[in-house]
Amino acid sequence: MRICGVSFKENGKVYHFNPSDIEINKDDYVIVETEKGEQYGKVIFVSEKESQNMLKNVLRVATESDYSRYLKNLADAKSALVEAREMATSLDLDMQIIDSNYTFDRRQLLFNFIADSRVDFRELVKMLAGRFKTRIELHQIGVRDKAKEIGGLGQCGMPLCCSSFLNRIETITINMAKNQNIALNPTKINGSCGRLLCCLSYEDDQYIECRKNLPSVGQEVKVDGRKARVVSIDILNQSYKVNIDGDIKEIKADGRKCSK
Repeated sequence: MRICGVSFKENGKVYHFNPSDIEINKDDYVIVETEKGEQYGKVIFVSEKESQNMLKNVLRVATESDYSRYLKNLADAKSALVEAREMATSLDLDMQIIDSNYTFDRRQLLFNFIADSRVDFRELVKMLAGRFKTRIELHQIGVRDKAKEIGGLGQCGMPLCCSSFLNRIETITINMAKNQNIALNPTKINGSCGRLLCCLSYEDDQYIECRKNLPSVGQEVKVDGRKARVVSIDILNQSYKVNIDGDIKEIKADGRKCSK
């Protein structure tokens, strides 16, 4: 079957839909059916492949009228965000509302927020529903999601990966930093969100492969028939240094380099 991937925001998560017999091309804007109602989105790809799941349908290619309605929804959601923040403050709720979005058909108004702990926002939902006359959903998100929404510059000086091109946030572990022999200094391995850098995952598989021929720091090895202890390793150059009775010697693991 034909499948098209649609994203509802710039660099957002890509969702799969069934275009049926509608002629759709990459970069088209479409109206799709979702569990929350109709949504306006951009086609990221169109392909022929099998799907294990029942997919929601693409309803139509978006028209100029649809685009005007979409822009109005954005403007109204922005105004709703200001009012929601004022309501949360008046209720003395310990939460920070990050953004707001209407579904295309305005059947639902979604607010994303962050909070240090669980928040009882039932009274806020009642106030919002009374004010905007639609279904209200409040969704607590993490600090990574907040960084994606707000954006900024990373340690490398480039725009944050999560806000510029990543459409899904992978699980990052401290082992990824260890695999790359990076000092576990929080100021070096944590991003703007305070969590481990997303880029630690990009070359993790390559570093794991390169480490296979290398001993671990502190491991005892034999060099020219003498006992030596590994004091450091150079993963990409496939070499390591050992201490032999107080002398430091560099050893090549197999004479080849891993690609950088």
